[in-house]
Amino acid sequence: MSVLQNGNTSTPSHTLTALNRWSVANKELPTIDSIKTLHVYDFDNTLFNSPLPNPKLWIGATIGFLQSQDTCISGGWWHDARILSATGEGIEKEEPRAWKGWWNERIVELVELSMQQKDALTVLLTGRSESAFSDLIEKMIASKKLEFDIISLKPVSGPNNQRFSSTMNFKQVFLESLIETYKDAEEIRIYEDRGKHIRAFREFFANYNKAQSLKATRGLIAAEVIHVADRVTQLDPVTETAEVQRLLNDHNLPILRSKRGRPFLIKKTVFYTGYMISQADSQKLLTLAQIPPNLPESEVKFLANNILITPRPAHTSVLAKIGGVGSMTKWQVTGTAIHENNIWAARVRPVPETKIYYTENPLPIVILALRKGARPIDAGKIQNWQPVLADKQIVFESIVGEKVLLRIEEEDPQESDFESLFPNKSHKRKHAPDEDAYNRDRNYAYSNHTTSARGGGTPNNNSKRGGRGNLRSTITQRGNRAGRGRGRGGGPTYVYRSLDDVDKWDNNASQATKTNFTYEDFPAFQRQHHNPQPLVQHQVQNLQQYQPQVQGRVGLSGEKRNAELQYS
Repeated sequence: MSVLQNGNTSTPSHTLTALNRWSVANKELPTIDSIKTLHVYDFDNTLFNSPLPNPKLWIGATIGFLQSQDTCISGGWWHDARILSATGEGIEKEEPRAWKGWWNERIVELVELSMQQKDALTVLLTGRSESAFSDLIEKMIASKKLEFDIISLKPVSGPNNQRFSSTMNFKQVFLESLIETYKDAEEIRIYEDRGKHIRAFREFFANYNKAQSLKATRGLIAAEVIHVADRVTQLDPVTETAEVQRLLNDHNLPILRSKRGRPFLIKKTVFYTGYMISQADSQKLLTLAQIPPNLPESEVKFLANNILITPRPAHTSVLAKIGGVGSMTKWQVTGTAIHENNIWAARVRPVPETKIYYTENPLPIVILALRKGARPIDAGKIQNWQPVLADKQIVFESIVGEKVLLRIEEEDPQESDFESLFPNKSHKRKHAPDEDAYNRDRNYAYSNHTTSARGGGTPNNNSKRGGRGNLRSTITQRGNRAGRGRGRGGGPTYVYRSLDDVDKWDNNASQATKTNFTYEDFPAFQRQHHNPQPLVQHQVQNLQQYQPQVQGRVGLSGEKRNAELQYS
């Protein structure tokens, strides 16, 4: 007797025909008595390294938004086949080369061994939607020349009209049908990357075997759940942004037609404006940081990526004075300092010294590195700068740009272009542009040949404000660095959310063509685009191309055996 999710009970028929209704493989299944072991493989980030939303492109709350199936009509990141189709260079180019580089080759080898084992049934089990993904996943599997006896994707309802509350619920119902059908199988191996699912599988089989000891429908089965180490991958950032815009276009179209509700837009979030330093020059500058050799690398955060202008979007009057976004400035290191063995910094001056620059710090500095727990604001306390030898007076170039992440928000007709750069109303009000304030600031924050705030000059009276700005820009980077996390609310950690996590979602581009993104987090971009402006323009063109015309505007704005084998 099996209890279905909707509360109804039925006695399902455990036959090969019934089991095959779960599969899209359209293959004749092996006879029941010929199978002694069951090998079940997960797809996403177990067999195939599926791309995840990029935490270096989106703020955390937007990553949560994208992965929810309830926010967009198409269902979001894990429910729209266009995202998976865009992997690499897109299906047209990837299918002929079998998505080379995107598979977990260790798991591929295990699948091939399963294919060769005559008494093994090989199963691909994924929570991807059967209606949306069956054709695509079958193409991907075929291109790799992998053969599964069963390829099971999550249907709207099961063969016995089962309804599924979650991906795990679907998988458990399928697995019960599998082991009840192949009653002669003595063991089952499940390859899975996600800790939550691993625990759920182990609990499921422990309970199943316990129930068998009370009322047997078959013999006990030895269940081995094998933990597969996943590898985080992302789409090309331009491709990812364009695909997300497509999702929003589909969602927005009925809203715009009905004139009910507000459409979603992609907006910039500008965390700071600065003189951005290329990766190559950052590496040179880091040679000046005299980090104690016995200090663990995990205790130090290396920066050397910018000279702060302002910890927010810079006012147009400021940008006009220093040449605008994308303008180049050459700098020379004049001194270095270590603050309490926690902060390593370099003092710089423009080349030539008559070059006008702007910073809200007392003087232009590059924070080279921070010890864990150190406060960037304390760099403003440095008084004693050690002059550097001639061979250490590194000269490097910078480009005026903004540290930017993207976010998705509802359109706000009353929001100004400047306000759209902030993710919440309190920040928008706090940092609303004040022309008079900027005019006052420029008397001491701008520097040229005749003022005292030059690279080696006397600190101006803006030290308190500048220190605060430096702190804010660095906090932004720490959040940005997020490698793995849930993506809910912009926290610093980032673990990919799969299909079982998106059943519920926690509800916790204007002027895009004028933006110069910083690519400190994308080394490949730095190598290819010393001035990233052409790439940004290309990104904006992509977004404009996919924005619906109806909007009339740019939308950027037995025994249970547990295994912990790390297959990666």
